Amino acid sequence: MAKIPVGVLGATGMVGQHYIALLNDHPWFEVRYAAASQRSAGKKYRDAVAGRWQLAKTCAPHVGEITVEDANDVGRAAAAFKRGDCSFVFSALEMSKDATKTLEEAYAAAGIPVISNASAHRWTPDVPVLIAEVNPHHTDIIPLQQKARGWDMGFIVVKPNCSIQSYMSPLHALAKAGYQAERLIVTTMQAVSGAGYPGVPSLDMIDNVVPYIGGEEEKSEMEPLKIFGAVENGIIQNAALPKISAHCNRVSVVDGHTACVSLEFGANKPRIDEIKKIWSDFRAIPQELDLPTAPARPIIYKEENDRPQPRKDRDADKAMAVVIGRLRPCNVFDIRFTALSHNTVRGAAGGGILNAELLRHKGYLQ
Repeated sequence: MAKIPVGVLGATGMVGQHYIALLNDHPWFEVRYAAASQRSAGKKYRDAVAGRWQLAKTCAPHVGEITVEDANDVGRAAAAFKRGDCSFVFSALEMSKDATKTLEEAYAAAGIPVISNASAHRWTPDVPVLIAEVNPHHTDIIPLQQKARGWDMGFIVVKPNCSIQSYMSPLHALAKAGYQAERLIVTTMQAVSGAGYPGVPSLDMIDNVVPYIGGEEEKSEMEPLKIFGAVENGIIQNAALPKISAHCNRVSVVDGHTACVSLEFGANKPRIDEIKKIWSDFRAIPQELDLPTAPARPIIYKEENDRPQPRKDRDADKAMAVVIGRLRPCNVFDIRFTALSHNTVRGAAGGGILNAELLRHKGYLQ
């Protein structure tokens, strides 16, 4: 099978580098187009990231030879699309929200599907905020999005904030089993890589916890409601539950966001042993789809009292699994637990690639 040629916008940044590295040996997709800021435009990719590459894994040799384009020049991408060098783009743009929103819409209007990591379109009513295991049916809104905007082949799909990844699939699994969480309090301990590069100054992080990440608590409280919502009348209507209160902290960990979660259910309350079985049995994506980036076990439960831990558990199942531990009764709500996910893989580039694989399976990418 010939690989689908793809592009990466914001290819020289932290998330863009993860896209480049994770796509090195992908069986379906191959990076053939890279775009970044005007500062990097015109350089070979290897030269544009020289001294800035942050990953242990290097980029594929052919990607290093790609000439970086200006991400603002949609015409260059459209020309690559027409000659068969870019069927769709992953967006890892690091711009203002308004600039990102306008630019992603310009790519879609030019006929180029956009699989975005950026937050600009997460509250656009006809743009799905997609977690492949949780709300794959939200892709049904894509034809409506295209019709409403007069787009032919282009569309926009986004992935959610990295801080919510560790508890969305556990909540979804419980809801599918008939146990709807009604209230949730979450405290996150978020890795420094979530701030990009160069990120948070070292003197702010060493021997310290920063109890504020701009906009993070609002995203954590609102995005799940859109993900759990329903496609109605051409838009995604938010779910009413659960009510969420979030505390988001930056901690001195390189990769891996940890969340301490307390849940309250309605009248129907699951037992502890029942919850563990629901999580252990949860699959969501049928194995016969054979999506290359999908974890074999989306939720992994650890019985040890001191797990999960970022250093020990963030890379579980291609760094795409959610690792949970410390499930126990809660003295205020019903249950509490600790969850972990890899923020730059599951919560960023890996999640975007999995979304693209799902979209290809559904016939939206080719």
